[in-house]
Amino acid sequence: MKTANFQVDAHQHFWRYTEAEFGWIDDGMAEIRRDFLPSDLKPLLDGCRMTQTVCVQARQTVAETDWLLGLASENDWIAGVVGWLPLADRDFPALLDAYAGQRKLCGLRHVLQAEPDEYFEQPAFQDGIRGMLRHGLVYDLLVLERQLDTAIRFVDRHPNQIFVLDHAGKPQIGAHELEPWRSRIVALGERQNVCCKLSGMVTEADYQRWSIDDLRPYTETVLDAFGPDRVIFGSDWPVCTVAASYSGWMDAVDTLLAQLSASERSAILGENAVRVYGLTGGIIPR
Repeated sequence: MKTANFQVDAHQHFWRYTEAEFGWIDDGMAEIRRDFLPSDLKPLLDGCRMTQTVCVQARQTVAETDWLLGLASENDWIAGVVGWLPLADRDFPALLDAYAGQRKLCGLRHVLQAEPDEYFEQPAFQDGIRGMLRHGLVYDLLVLERQLDTAIRFVDRHPNQIFVLDHAGKPQIGAHELEPWRSRIVALGERQNVCCKLSGMVTEADYQRWSIDDLRPYTETVLDAFGPDRVIFGSDWPVCTVAASYSGWMDAVDTLLAQLSASERSAILGENAVRVYGLTGGIIPR
């Protein structure tokens, strides 16, 4: 890629595969039914001149968060972890306080795409989000396109909390449908406390036959809605590999961002992630 030397992949995963824990990996993604560890990713990062990553949870257990933090402590290039903690649990505040010394814990995520809309409205879940604010933790918002209206109402309840929308809100790229996704993304982009990850797009397209032209209108919508200062690059490795190699996705992003200035590309490909996730500081008391 023709980009700055400092680059951050702000969305990648590690796992030790078991069928019971990773049932979401269906037959169409059978090639990722195996372990993916730092030693698998590091050569790919080096090949694309990636300097740091943010590792994101793939299991909803406290043990997953501890494991990812352990990997981050062993690998300096894992600059941050978006983990999972039980936000709706009555003991969440005390548990969160117990993690305050984990400087690489930069965010939390719950797989809301697998939950009914009513889950967003739970008072205990809302309280959990409020509790994150005093620790300076980002909340990664993983929702489907059909949940974006609910997500907007959810975000509006927490105007001071920083949210990062994963995978551009999962548009229906394979069906070439822009609406109602586009209108909802524009509305979400009006909320200044929300950023958007340019990630997970090739797996919303046709795995075998996607093209840059398929992705372009969705990328342009994200850039128009959020601006280059609130868009963050992520690979979604290893999930992306069912549709593109790591370098293939990077090359696609290079093409999609070609019309931007060098400073705008640098922001999307690294600087925004450092600023939004506070990668040099971890949890920052407020």
